[in-house]
Amino acid sequence: MVSFVPYDRPVRAAFIGLGRIYDLNVRGYRDNPDVEVVALVDPSRERREQRQADWPTARTFASAAELASSGIEVDVAEVLLPIPLHADGVVEMLGFGWHVNMQKPMCNDLLDADRMLDAAKASDRILRVMENYLFYEPLRKLKQTVESGDIGEVCGYHMKMVGTGRGGWDVPWSSFEWQMEQMKRGRGIEVFDDGWHKLSTALWLFGPVREVRAWIGNLAVGPGVDLDTPSTIIWEHDNGVRGVWDITIAMDMYLRSDYYTNDERWEVTGSKGFARVNRCTGRGIQQPSLEVYADGEMRAYHALDDDWASSFRDSGRHWLRWLHTGDGPLLWSGEEAVDVLRFALAAYASSAAGGVGLNPRHVT
Repeated sequence: MVSFVPYDRPVRAAFIGLGRIYDLNVRGYRDNPDVEVVALVDPSRERREQRQADWPTARTFASAAELASSGIEVDVAEVLLPIPLHADGVVEMLGFGWHVNMQKPMCNDLLDADRMLDAAKASDRILRVMENYLFYEPLRKLKQTVESGDIGEVCGYHMKMVGTGRGGWDVPWSSFEWQMEQMKRGRGIEVFDDGWHKLSTALWLFGPVREVRAWIGNLAVGPGVDLDTPSTIIWEHDNGVRGVWDITIAMDMYLRSDYYTNDERWEVTGSKGFARVNRCTGRGIQQPSLEVYADGEMRAYHALDDDWASSFRDSGRHWLRWLHTGDGPLLWSGEEAVDVLRFALAAYASSAAGGVGLNPRHVT
C-alpha cells in the first residue's frame, strides 16, 4: 500500500517533455499557489529556451537523469513524453523518488503497466495517469444529469467520433513520427491514442465493462501511415448498460478547432429522455454544448465552459490540490488506468478474433 503525506507547502514540479501538449498541461500550473515549477526537461534546446519564458527561475536540462543528479529537489514530475517512452521514463522517474502525473495512454501492454505499478509501489510514490476529459464541464454535467434520474433509467448510450484532415492547430512532424511508431506496434491513433479518452469516459460514466466486441478497420493515408478507421466498438457494463462507439475519418472535411480536428459527441438515452454533449475538441455542431430532453421539453446549457483546454487546466489543478489534501479520486490512479488499457486491448483482441465478445479482465 502506497503511503502519502500531503504537502503543506507548494510542491516542487518538473515538466518532463516540452512539446505540443505542454501548451495544454501548463494551464493547471499557471498562477497556482499549490506549485512551484523548478525544472524544465527536453532534449531540444530550442524548446527548453522557448518554455523557459514561462518559468524564468526554472532550471533546464536535456534529460531527467541530468535533473536528478543536479541536486535540485523535485517532488513531482509532469510527464509529457511520447507514448513509446512512457514505461521506461516513468519507471526511471519513480525511481528518482518523484510522484508522477503522466499523459495517456499509460503504455502499450500489460507487462509495461505492471512494471510501472511495481515501480510506484517500490518507491512509495503516487502514479497518476491524467484524464482531462473527466474534467470537461459539459461531460461532468452530463454525468450529473444521468445520475440525477432526470432522463429516467439508462437504456444505452452512443459515442461518435469523426477525425478530419483540415483545420486545427499546427502539430510538429516529430509528434506524427512517434504516432507512426505506435502504428507499427498495432496501437492506432484513433482507437488507442485519442480513443483512450472515450473509453475512459465510458468507465467513468457507467463503471466496469464485462464484454467488448469490436470491428477495427485500417485506412492507409500515406507511406507508413495507417489509421485504425472506420471502426465500431460495442460493449456491456457490469450493470447491464450497453454502449456503442463509431469512429470515422473525413480527410477533406474542414473542422473549426483551436486544437485537434476531432468532432466528438456523446448521447445517453434514458427511459424518459436523453442527454447529449455536442462537441469537445472541435467546434462542429454549433448548438449548446449540452442538451437535455425530458418530459417533452429540451433544455439547452449555454453557459458551460466548453473550451477543451479548460479540462487540462482543471485536471492539473485537481492533481496539485490533491497533493495537499489526499482527498477524493485521482482520475486516474495507475490501477484505474490499467482498466482503461484492458478495455482498449480487449477491443483490439476482439477485432482480431472476428468480433467475438471478450471480457477485458481476461485479456493478457
